[in-house]
Amino acid sequence: MKNIYCYNVISHYGTDMFTDEYAMVDDVSQADGILVRSASLHEVEFPASLKAIARAGAGVNNIPLEKCADEGIVVFNTPGANANGVKELVFAGLLLSARDIVGGIEWVKENQADEGIAKSAEKAKKAFAGHEIQGKKLGVIGLGAIGVLVANMAANLGMTVYGYDPFISIRNAWMLSGDVRHTANVETIYEECDYITIHVPAMDSTKGMLNKDAFAKMKDGTVILNFARDVLVNDDDMIEALASGRVRRYVTDFPNSKSARMKGAIVIPHLGASTEESEDNCAKMAVVELKDYLENGNIRNSVNYPACDMGPKKAPCRMAVMHLNIPNMIGQVTGALAASGINISDMTNKSRDKYAYTLLDMDRVPEDAIVQKLSGIEGVLRVRII
Repeated sequence: MKNIYCYNVISHYGTDMFTDEYAMVDDVSQADGILVRSASLHEVEFPASLKAIARAGAGVNNIPLEKCADEGIVVFNTPGANANGVKELVFAGLLLSARDIVGGIEWVKENQADEGIAKSAEKAKKAFAGHEIQGKKLGVIGLGAIGVLVANMAANLGMTVYGYDPFISIRNAWMLSGDVRHTANVETIYEECDYITIHVPAMDSTKGMLNKDAFAKMKDGTVILNFARDVLVNDDDMIEALASGRVRRYVTDFPNSKSARMKGAIVIPHLGASTEESEDNCAKMAVVELKDYLENGNIRNSVNYPACDMGPKKAPCRMAVMHLNIPNMIGQVTGALAASGINISDMTNKSRDKYAYTLLDMDRVPEDAIVQKLSGIEGVLRVRII
């Protein structure tokens, strides 16, 4: 029996996928796997039984990735599962910034007691006039699952779309509309576009990338949309850009103590993936990843270990070895197995930065002494018999 602990309410469309071989437990100390959405795990002491954590969503800032990797715990996320929900909210933000819909709605609320409001509205509406997005230039920074959908939809709506992503995957490149102009230089987007939307992960190289230097290269009246990560925009520099008119509107899905008070900002309370469909899709994807790892040792969409797939387990024994990416590790593992008379029928080894993962199919289950010997090799983080 494999035990699963949920830190948040997870859609039943996901948890219903667990078979009778799984049990949902109320105590994390018994868990083989964890499902989580937004709960912070940074202060959690993980039990020795824990093998994997699946985040039902894309962001993993709430999970201590290196600590998990050092303990041989694979962390999964669900890229693309909520992409459509975020894409649709991006376009809601785009329209809110093009037309002063928010201002108009507030005017109606303020004047609701006016019996002649219909006539008054005809006079007042000129204050909320905007423009159409057709024919305007949109720059999409980051062409991942969400960025590609945004770029394609904008092109379909008649916008001139520029896309920037030096690391675009082959799959996403195939999905990108031929109408999207791919640029190798982000400065082209800064200089040319009326609207700029950012869809990159939060890393040291991207934090604060939309700052005073970037704003200085933009046209007056540029609109910035941020539905990716709060830290991608330097808030202090954004306040100055809004005050000067270099940025006309800042639309963000991330309220904080500064953005919530920005004049010229439209701040949404992190609703990007808050749809029933997104939550269901994320839950289902997270459960599929978790089950495949616990049952077969395969890794898909991990954020701290390399991808590795040897298909369903068919050999008498499959063994997973989590280890540091250092020389002679494979030789030590296979040598120890050969010395004990175990035949390896299939094997794969993958690495990601300083961590590596070796998956082996063997003709029999090794004795406990062999497992202990392998676990004692310097650099081995965990040995798991599947």
